[in-house]
Amino acid sequence: MVKKLEMLPAKDVDLSSVKYEHEVVKAPHLTGFVFRFFVRILELPLIGPAIMTHLKKDNKIDQLLRHTVIPEGPMFKPEYPPRETEPGVVVLDEDGSPASRVESALKCLPQYDPSKSWEDSSLPFRYWKIRDYAHAYRSGKVTPSMVAERIISVIEENCRIKPPAPLLISFAAAEVRKQAAASTQRFEAGNPLSILDGIFIAIKDDIDLYPHPSKGASTWMHEVRTVKEDAICVSRLRSCGVIFVGKANMHEFGMGTTGNNPNYGTTRNPHAPDRYTGGSSSGPAAIVASGICSAALGTDGGGSVRIPSSLCGVVGLKSNYGRTSMQGSLCDSGTVEIIGPIASSVEDIMLVYAAILGASPENRISLRPSPPCLPALSLDDSDILGSLRIGKYTAWFNDVHSTEVSDKCEDALNLLTKAHGCEIIEIVIPELHEMRTAHVVSIGSECLSSLNADCEDGKGVKSTYDTRTSMVLFRSFTAADYIAAQRIRRRIMHYHMEIFKKVDIIVTPTTGMTAPKIPPSALQSGETDMQTTAYLMRFIIAGNLLGLPAISVPVGYDKSGLPIGLQVIGRPWAEATILRIASAVERLCGESKKRPLQYHDVLRSN
Repeated sequence: MVKKLEMLPAKDVDLSSVKYEHEVVKAPHLTGFVFRFFVRILELPLIGPAIMTHLKKDNKIDQLLRHTVIPEGPMFKPEYPPRETEPGVVVLDEDGSPASRVESALKCLPQYDPSKSWEDSSLPFRYWKIRDYAHAYRSGKVTPSMVAERIISVIEENCRIKPPAPLLISFAAAEVRKQAAASTQRFEAGNPLSILDGIFIAIKDDIDLYPHPSKGASTWMHEVRTVKEDAICVSRLRSCGVIFVGKANMHEFGMGTTGNNPNYGTTRNPHAPDRYTGGSSSGPAAIVASGICSAALGTDGGGSVRIPSSLCGVVGLKSNYGRTSMQGSLCDSGTVEIIGPIASSVEDIMLVYAAILGASPENRISLRPSPPCLPALSLDDSDILGSLRIGKYTAWFNDVHSTEVSDKCEDALNLLTKAHGCEIIEIVIPELHEMRTAHVVSIGSECLSSLNADCEDGKGVKSTYDTRTSMVLFRSFTAADYIAAQRIRRRIMHYHMEIFKKVDIIVTPTTGMTAPKIPPSALQSGETDMQTTAYLMRFIIAGNLLGLPAISVPVGYDKSGLPIGLQVIGRPWAEATILRIASAVERLCGESKKRPLQYHDVLRSN
């Protein structure tokens, strides 16, 4: 008999009594033959469920879900109170054309002269911005077709690497040339569609990009699901003149945080090819960090945009849940996932975000989103930055694998407060372990619902061992577990809404560690390493379980030269505020960018 536990109502919890507890995940780290054997045992009747029950008991999952009385009612998708308009913003027309929104976003950006960067080759390393590409095209220095040939050459060279480490898993050179030729003709005629015309973007393999298949980086999804048209977000970018290079590699079905993929090969971190990119949007982050594409689209249901962005030293935006349409993605019916942009700068994030945003009709009714806004960075925003209150839970902030991570993020905050006078306010976030448990039950149940019919029809055995391990865990959750998780979601939402009465944003490191090394034995069969997963996911769950907007922005490097990211979490629908802070951090920390070991200057290739 297990003793019943009872939670106090969230509104009655005394925050002064909350003590931070370091998360210890009790699960084996397995690769190679041992991992393959473990998965086969895990899938056996009787024995497998017994092992899973033991693991869940060791990690106090069943104690929380099955032996605890949770007084709150369930919250099956995020619910938000009414909110005020952010200061110093430009409201975008959600019903207008994507190109008109991009034009409005362009007017929000600070003044910049691309000709100076083009002419001065003595400047320290920095990524080319979208505005640099537009300048080069309009001045006739290069054409989209010229850049396309350079990109095709790099991608074809990448495809010849042994062992395989592809950035893209679906690529058609003829399709890229066709799009680039059309863009070149528009520039020659003086009629580019937008600032995004001729900009090269990669699309994660769980988002539809016609005529490419959407496999979710599996070997079988394209056999049961046909792509007939672009996803909504892709069609919006296409209307702006974007050139799509293909479908980017990823952790199979998004069920992992490293980017490991034995099906096609594991994408390598451009800063250190012996290390992971982070996942699950591994290809999107790596192709941006290596300079091949100005931006990419990823999906984020458990940090899958922010984690690889942090580990690869680029910017990743997870917008508010429901801000963008998920139609045309493999994860189009969940409650934790969004489609978000990855780019090398905050301003490029703003341009791509402006193009893809727009809630679905269903979410406009159920979520009642506030109008989408962008910060007016073209104006002096010192007063707005100075008035912002920054929430920091120090014990949580410092719970990292190496103090280099928290120290570098602390340095960024110190620069921010010194430059703009922002106030740092100490906060407490209760029940972080409960939040993580509620998230894994929620996203796991949604993944199972999406894939179960095909897995039961015999496709499941074609999945990677990593995915099969996750599916065994997800199948162990009951309907009652799911309801308990949604009760916890309401509690966690209550805590965060109370915190946001005192602060405007919450800051954390994006990840609790820099890019982990790739075990050679994991390349062929994958691996399970929940301790590494815990460090990579430590700070990102609120953005998904509660649907809050969050962004990862680079703030420096560790002693090995591996990138470190700072995460900014905002109030519901407050993308403009987190973009403003991220831009300020970028200005303060962006002067010391390091050229990745694997970098390709496809704009000025000389």
